[in-house]
Amino acid sequence: MTKTALITGITGQDGSYLAEFLLEKGYKVYGLLRRTSIIIDERIQHLMNQVEFLDGDLLDQLSLISAIKTSQPDEVYNLAAQSFVPTSWQQPVLTGEYTAIGVTKMLEACRFSDKPVRFYQASSSEMFGKVVEVPQKESTPFYPRSPYGVSKVYGHWITVNYRESYDMFAVSGILFNHESPRRGLEFVTRKITNGVARIKMGLDKKLYLGNLESRRDWGFAGDYVKAMWLMLQQDEPDDYVIATGETHSVREFVELAFKHAGMPNWEDYVDINQKFIRPAEVDLLVGDPSKAYAKLGWKPTVTFEGLAKMMVEADIALYKNTLGKA
Repeated sequence: MTKTALITGITGQDGSYLAEFLLEKGYKVYGLLRRTSIIIDERIQHLMNQVEFLDGDLLDQLSLISAIKTSQPDEVYNLAAQSFVPTSWQQPVLTGEYTAIGVTKMLEACRFSDKPVRFYQASSSEMFGKVVEVPQKESTPFYPRSPYGVSKVYGHWITVNYRESYDMFAVSGILFNHESPRRGLEFVTRKITNGVARIKMGLDKKLYLGNLESRRDWGFAGDYVKAMWLMLQQDEPDDYVIATGETHSVREFVELAFKHAGMPNWEDYVDINQKFIRPAEVDLLVGDPSKAYAKLGWKPTVTFEGLAKMMVEADIALYKNTLGKA
């Protein structure tokens, strides 16, 4: 029997990869779209004829109930959020409404569905923040360092609460940083590879960055959406850390990006700008994915170096194509 899935945040990086993955699995896929004057759908343009879209907003409870009623999903993947960490200091209330309270509204809509719904919540490694142990695992206490991280902690615990209170199949994937050529330009990895490509093509001379010593556990988004799906196929609901188990600095990513573009003397092109330094920095994140390895049978397939190479090549190709058409 064909399964049906509803994805919030389908126009984002993770949503586009997840939609592709589920369609390949034979799912009927619905995507929730927030009504705006301009729909930014470049990540899902190739899926427009395969996905059915529904109007809805995480701030509007009735629209979520309507979306559940219309789609009758077997699985709901709640990926929508205000997900850019620096913006969460500028818009902390809006971040809380979407990234925290929006989760509750989606869970409520699922709770009153006509049939049982398996619910996936996109939790984040930013919940660990000022880490109290290394590496971070499912039992590591949270210490968020941004309004975004705080909001994600709420979303995580309200999902646990609904699982325990209403016997819902509700899980959280604590995903560490996962990137791809579809990553938004505001995120540091894509900012780097896009900047490298622009310098390579003679469009810019400098790349301005913040803290080069910040360390993260970076993987490929295409790998991580498979883990989301695997969590909802288990016999019992549970939460999982999804990570590579390796940590690398922003500096290392910069070095690799310039190296793959044929410009190993990266210091000539990079300047530090204090406006990109966070008010409260998260210095080190590295996940322990052993539970996901053992119980889900999941492992990442793209290495750190492979990820940097993939993203740089995609951005260079993008500019070559754009300039060729100009």
